[in-house]
Formats: sequence, structure tokens, C-alpha cells
Amino acid sequence: MERILRGVMRYRHSTREQMVQEFRKVRDNPQPKAVFFTCMDSRMIPTRFTETHVGDMFVVRNAGNLVPHAEHFQDEYFSCEPAALELGCVVNNIKHIIVCGHSDCKAMNLLYQLKDPEFSSLKNRRISPLRAWLCEHANTSLAKFQNLKEIGLDKPLIFSSETPLRKFVAYIDPENNFAIEDKLSQVNTLQQIENVASYGFLKRRLESHDLHIHALWFDIYTGDIYFFSRNSKRFIAIDESSIERLLDEVRRYYS
Repeated sequence: MERILRGVMRYRHSTREQMVQEFRKVRDNPQPKAVFFTCMDSRMIPTRFTETHVGDMFVVRNAGNLVPHAEHFQDEYFSCEPAALELGCVVNNIKHIIVCGHSDCKAMNLLYQLKDPEFSSLKNRRISPLRAWLCEHANTSLAKFQNLKEIGLDKPLIFSSETPLRKFVAYIDPENNFAIEDKLSQVNTLQQIENVASYGFLKRRLESHDLHIHALWFDIYTGDIYFFSRNSKRFIAIDESSIERLLDEVRRYYS
């Protein structure tokens, strides 16, 4: 806590005035461009690695960058994730939703262990809110990944996208660069696109191509950011060799 308090003091004497100026610019007319779902991992700093500023994004963080599927909620029993979708995409008319997973995700590492029936038993879920959260809201990701392992990790997966009739194909880590848990993390990140699209209050905008869902993946050990390209059917590193191609894809399909 001492480190945090001293950090506040450094902020007061360094970047505070600049931030106040940014707050004033967007105070009466903020125009955020994206709702950004990512993990609560302390190594994930999305505003830094996207170079975004005050007023640019709504950021929602939880264990495993999950967006619970609408089927898990009834009546008024909701969590903050769908509320954030409504606030961002209905109230504020934001047009882009981004889900960002990452390597060495502790939630995904735990999810991979939950394939063991004893480890994921009701008894163990009752003593671990994290296990219960993952079993409830990431089980589809685990099941899809287990199916991929059975048919072969080099085979494609098919995900629903903005509507049930729109699908996309994904090859997970075709170069085999990442650990098995990281492959699960990429599957889980793409599964959230289906989950986001399950909410009825987004249906009209998704069907009319007025709202778009994207997936990013961050390698915390290299600092590389990957964009899921539906053209290439895989996560592509965003770098000097790929940026123009990815920008062209975004302009063509998501503008």
C-alpha cells in the first residue's frame, strides 16, 4: 500500500495536469470507440499496449477475460459483463467490442486442470469461487478445446460469430509456438465472440453490421499483440509485415 500511495504522489507531480486536461476535453462529449474485455492479470495493461487515452475505451476486467453467455442469466440475475455491453453498445452506441486474452493466464491454467472431474467436483467448486466461475462460464471453451485435442490440434475449429448463421473458421497456433494452456487461452478468447453475440439487446445491431466483435491475444513474454484475422483464419502478430493487410481487413469488413 505504501508503494501505491507514493505512486499517487508521483502522479500528482508529473502526469496529473496532463490527465486533467484530457478529462476536460472529453467531459461533456466523450466518444469511446470500443468496449474492451480483458483479464484482471496485473501484467495486462491494455491502455498502454494499445496507446489509448482518456475517453477512448470502456475496459472490463475479470479472471479469464470471460463474457458469460446469456443462457446463464434469468430475470434480473446478471453480472457486470452484460451490463457493460449495454452501457457501452446501447447507451453509448459504441461500434466495436474487443476481447483480449493472453499467454500464461492463471485462470486458463486452472481451467485446463478442471478437465479432471475430481478437481472440478462440486465439493471443490464450493470452496473455490474461481473454480466455480470458470466451471460455470468457461466450460464451453474447455469442451471445445478438448474436442480439438481429440481430432488433432492442427484441425480447424468453427465458431459462431455475430449471428448464428455467420460462422468463422479458426486454426489455433498452427506453428505450435505456444504451450497447451496458451492454446486453450486462444480458444477461450474466440469463444467469447459467441458469448457476446448471445445477448438479445445486441441482436439488431449485430445483424445489420453496425456492431463488430474482435479478438486480440497478448504474449506477455515477447510483448507481441495478435489480431484474429478471419481472412487468415488464425491469430496474426501485429507488426510491420502484417499491419497494412490487417488494416485493409478491418476497413473492408468492420468499418
